[in-house]
Amino acid sequence: MPPRSLFWFRRDLRLADNPALLDALSAADETLLLFILDEVVADRAGEFRRAYLAQSLSKLNEAVGGKIAVVAGNPATVLKDVVDRYQIASVHAAREFAPYGVRAEAEIQAAGLTIEFTGSNYAIAPGRVQKSDGSNYRVYTPFFRAWKGHGWRAPAPAPITPNFIQPFPIDRHMPTWLPPAGIQLQEAGEVAALQRWQAFKTGGLASYDEARNIPGIPGTSRLSPHLRWGEIHPRTILADLNQTTAHEIFRKEIAWREFYADVLHHNPHTSREYYNPAFISMRYDQPREKFDLWCRGQTGYPIVDAAMRQLRLEGWMHNRTRMVVASFLVKDLHIDWQHGANFFMKYLIDNDVASNSHGWQWTAGCGTDASPYYRVFNPVEQGKRFDPEGNYIRSYVPELRHLSGADIHTPWDALDGYTHGYVRRIVDHPIERLESLKRLEEIKVSKEPFRPQHA
Repeated sequence: MPPRSLFWFRRDLRLADNPALLDALSAADETLLLFILDEVVADRAGEFRRAYLAQSLSKLNEAVGGKIAVVAGNPATVLKDVVDRYQIASVHAAREFAPYGVRAEAEIQAAGLTIEFTGSNYAIAPGRVQKSDGSNYRVYTPFFRAWKGHGWRAPAPAPITPNFIQPFPIDRHMPTWLPPAGIQLQEAGEVAALQRWQAFKTGGLASYDEARNIPGIPGTSRLSPHLRWGEIHPRTILADLNQTTAHEIFRKEIAWREFYADVLHHNPHTSREYYNPAFISMRYDQPREKFDLWCRGQTGYPIVDAAMRQLRLEGWMHNRTRMVVASFLVKDLHIDWQHGANFFMKYLIDNDVASNSHGWQWTAGCGTDASPYYRVFNPVEQGKRFDPEGNYIRSYVPELRHLSGADIHTPWDALDGYTHGYVRRIVDHPIERLESLKRLEEIKVSKEPFRPQHA
């Protein structure tokens, strides 16, 4: 039998710019492609992400002529079984850095299996960008300068004439998850990712610096789901960026993703715990009825409700409104950020544990490089500033489509604001802002630099 290698698809569901795949192909005459359907992860992923993953895998399987083996189970157990069944000589994969992936790799090593790791899902792997003393960065701006100065490799080519093994029938368990009825998920897959990038590069990128904050227009790339699943590598995007202002701001957004991955790499507990432990002692309210109304987009604040309904309809939310709804939950409803992060994790097709947890902690004021806690987003002013004509609100809150201009942001001031069944405000923002600041004063957060736990 000719030498055989195995390539393990993880968060890199693409053929182009995939160095680990090229290594697997160069290591043997034949290569088995494997995706492990980790049921623990699938069970907690939620219907939206499962449906997106199923579509992405299906598209990738089509691209390789139906030659991806999909096996459900624990990664260490599956790999050991598949290596034996196909008489595999070497196993290849990209390295993971999220806590669950790191634990899976430790279990695989403990089981006596060797994996040859090449690359990661980042332009620069977490842990590589360091200060001159070898320590990690805790603030974004100096991280960005060092990250940009470090540089990254050029994109790797796609394989030209790969010799992929046809999996045995027993190993063909392609998932068939579908989104719930009425849900509008964006198209998945490597081809869709590259097409979206090309369209944005020639269309929206030049105005990204101005358009990115306006949720009512297609001013963002919506590449985040494709990056999360590795349908496109950030190197592919970075290679096309120049030094203009819009391109630099877009480059900084990619760097934010890599900064949060680096922070989580050094502080894995922060996927669920506070980066700044001082906030553990803050008074929080239990996530009861008001939390449920926030989840359903029925808070009575139009920009908040539009954003939450977008999430539940599309599995995605505009970045500006992610900050608005997060601030509202933590500082108007006084509910722990973890509850919001978990809800996002259930619905977001681009959910990335590092970006999700640390994005929430940034808004909550308890994370690295955090927005100061006393910065409380005013949901009315945010709507007026970033959705002045109410286009975004009208797209997702039909009860307010009859209102125009400023009235749509303050339906309580309009004579006909509630005639179509829109809900009343569940809290008074100015009052809750003061309450939030009062609770901050109670914990007496030190102004001195802090050292996170477990750093």
